[in-house]
Amino acid sequence: METTDARRSPVWPLTAWGATRLVLLLFVLKVWVFPGPDVTSDVSVIYRGWYEVLRTGTFPLGDVTWQYPPAAAFAILSPALLPFLEYATAFFVLACLADLAVLALLWRAGRGSGRSPRGAWVWVVGVPLLGPTVYARYDVMVTAVAVAALLAAGRHPRVAGALVGLGALLKVWPALVLLGMRGRAPWAAAALGAAGLAGLFAVTMPGAFAFLTFQRERGTEVESLGALVFHVARHFGWDGEVLLNYGSVEFLGPHVGTVSTVALALTALAFGWLLLWRLAASRFAAHTAADAAFTAVLMFTVTSRVISPQYLVWLVGLAAVCGCFRTSRMRGPAALVLVASLVTVLEFPLYFAQVVASDPFGVALLFVRNGLLVAAALVAARVLWRDAVPRGRAEAKGRLSRTPSADTPATAP
Repeated sequence: METTDARRSPVWPLTAWGATRLVLLLFVLKVWVFPGPDVTSDVSVIYRGWYEVLRTGTFPLGDVTWQYPPAAAFAILSPALLPFLEYATAFFVLACLADLAVLALLWRAGRGSGRSPRGAWVWVVGVPLLGPTVYARYDVMVTAVAVAALLAAGRHPRVAGALVGLGALLKVWPALVLLGMRGRAPWAAAALGAAGLAGLFAVTMPGAFAFLTFQRERGTEVESLGALVFHVARHFGWDGEVLLNYGSVEFLGPHVGTVSTVALALTALAFGWLLLWRLAASRFAAHTAADAAFTAVLMFTVTSRVISPQYLVWLVGLAAVCGCFRTSRMRGPAALVLVASLVTVLEFPLYFAQVVASDPFGVALLFVRNGLLVAAALVAARVLWRDAVPRGRAEAKGRLSRTPSADTPATAP
């Protein structure tokens, strides 16, 4: 079976990818109109405005919606690589190329002994479930870097680390893919690469780290897990409001600060659990790094004050990497993420007006989507722990009893 998989033609995944991505391009290019709010305005208005500022050699210091690490400038400036196209069109084309690069990496990684083409199919199927938002944000580019880092970890740990460093300066979360990587090489390469690139931005472009202040002052976004408290409370007389704040639609009013603090505390607890897992884990297999990265990003996504639709792109990409390994046990959480992706396109952009208005149908969609993500995170954490952490002293004693002692005669080969 493995030999057959190794020789399997990529025609079918490429055909499915081409058909679905053509539809996405037709939507973002507005040949076809996708229902709901215009998801492309972030590129044509916000990104384009940042592009003009970044070209002058500085970050958009006066714009609180700029909440990204300094290397995000690479993604915003990337349409300059296609000067013969209008800015938004060039961005969509580059996002599509990043999508194709991820597919190529996953297909190559799924070949050979112990590998599976399932990962490539997770990506082919999962991305279009999110609708045209995928190509109207730069997250697919960041996901490509994170996927490349995970797939390089086994044979090229320093390359993997350097890619993690770049990814962290693109959008922070790729730093989590280091969690399951063994040895000092990837960690050192990530630290040196990130420090060097950050230092370069700091001395060449003013405002490289202004995003830290803007992120700290964010509230509770209407699609987050914590927002469900206020969606329900609005039906019982809560007198807060929903406004566009710091680049996203957020709840403002009584007790919002408390819920945001709870979200940060949950994130800290998630970090503590991941640290405990890392210290306790002793069984590392080929798939462990991918499983750990997927679990970590899931946990930080569900505890975040913001769960934007494009965050699901990260999860689909990491689930796809897990799918490249036959021995990975993340099939269940990956399936939950795929279903959550389908529900996500319903809550944004299709029924986003109902979500903002806390309409019962919109709130129900959020309950389902966020519930699926919480379930995926809990199942993934349980699987990761059981897969990598020995089951107490009994298992350790069992291993010792099976170890030949010095007095036991060796068995001839």
